[in-house]
Amino acid sequence: MDAAAAAWIERWFVYLRTERRLSPHTSSSYSRDLEAFVIFCDRQELAAWPVVDSFHVRTFAAGEHRNGLGPRSIQRRLSALRNFFNFLIREGELKSNPADEIRAPRATRRLPKTLDADRMTRLLSPPEDDPLARRDHAMMELLYSSGLRLAELVGLDLTDLDLGDRTVRVLGKGSKTRVLPVGRHAVSSLSVWLRDRAALASAGETAVFIGQGGRRLGVRAVQQRIDRAARRQGIDLKVHPHLFRHSFATHLLESSSDLRGVQELLGHSDIGTTQVYTHLDFQHLARIYDKAHPRARRRK
Repeated sequence: MDAAAAAWIERWFVYLRTERRLSPHTSSSYSRDLEAFVIFCDRQELAAWPVVDSFHVRTFAAGEHRNGLGPRSIQRRLSALRNFFNFLIREGELKSNPADEIRAPRATRRLPKTLDADRMTRLLSPPEDDPLARRDHAMMELLYSSGLRLAELVGLDLTDLDLGDRTVRVLGKGSKTRVLPVGRHAVSSLSVWLRDRAALASAGETAVFIGQGGRRLGVRAVQQRIDRAARRQGIDLKVHPHLFRHSFATHLLESSSDLRGVQELLGHSDIGTTQVYTHLDFQHLARIYDKAHPRARRRK
């Protein structure tokens, strides 16, 4: 690619940071994906973006697949290309998007693991008589109560909580804000933790969840503390913060079947993302059927 083509890439990254406000993680992934396509273009002696067509994009995707890249990774690369080419169209550099009609190989959809209600109850049993254990308990109660992402949890400030109204305000993906209900058990745990927090917090610290040093708790620390709590309770599954979100969505759907409502609570922009939980719900129904239906029960 020539210098002018490389300049368009830099302008796109500025656009992603300032206008789209994508997370550093997403921007970094897009950077790697576009870099792979630039290497392909250099091998094909394609010097400028207007000479790239759908045949080139299709050949690139097929080559990535032959080299062992999985369907999901190819989907992400094509998504990055579509985003980049749409930006070039917006800026008048291209007239059409050469990646629009290109699809990755179909990926096998993996269903997220969840904790059943009994194991979740065990995990959320009363904590030890220790401020940090009470903090961990409050974090887990809130994750399960409101379906928060890990980044949303660690980003919470005191002003985001309204325990009187039983709500929490979170800043989700794409800098979208949503207000979520907080269950009574989570309200109770948070109230206890906030009293402990007052004695631990450094001056001026606004975070809800802080560490021993009085500063905002980091992502890795939350992961480690939740893993420790699960092992202490003898949970026979690798427990991580996102497991609470999966369990929250699945248990809500099992009880209500309100897919749109769960979509809003999770903050999914596309209902297709939420629909994975309907498959989990079907598994639950299938187990009930196998146990209860006279024609489904196996003879002993």
